[in-house]
Amino acid sequence: MKLLLAIAPERYRDEELNVPRKIFEEAGIDVDIASTAAGTCKGMLGATAKAAMTFDEAEPDDYAGIVVVGGTGSQDYLWESERLIALVRAFFEQGKVVAAICLAPVVLARAGILAERQATVYRSPEAVSEMTKAGANLLDIPVVADMQIVTANGPGAAAQFADTVITKLEC
Repeated sequence: MKLLLAIAPERYRDEELNVPRKIFEEAGIDVDIASTAAGTCKGMLGATAKAAMTFDEAEPDDYAGIVVVGGTGSQDYLWESERLIALVRAFFEQGKVVAAICLAPVVLARAGILAERQATVYRSPEAVSEMTKAGANLLDIPVVADMQIVTANGPGAAAQFADTVITKLEC
């Protein structure tokens, strides 16, 4: 089983990538990292990660789900990525797990998959506005699972987020 982890090329939130990735790998789940550009990506707190591919190169058929990592870079790079939004929609339409943490659930909102679904997001005014505009039923709790969609509100929820994603993969 393999997951696609989507990150911004800079200012992704370090723990929101590293904590879930470690939990996934310990559970025997392989991961590939993709971004807007292949190569070294820089986290908000100084970590780096290698994106093996761009979003254009990622194929949903190769993965059991997609996990979109947050951080301030997600607003600058991921919210507007038409290819990432299309990937999220494709994973959802195929009944696969779609997950996002912190500011990244806005990508799911823009993909049109959160209407009348429960979700959470990091409570920035812009993120709340985007989620509400998309018809999401926002809950103020760390992790929310609705069908095959998992959302979390920030780095403090990273471990619970990863565990919830694994639970959904096992369904």
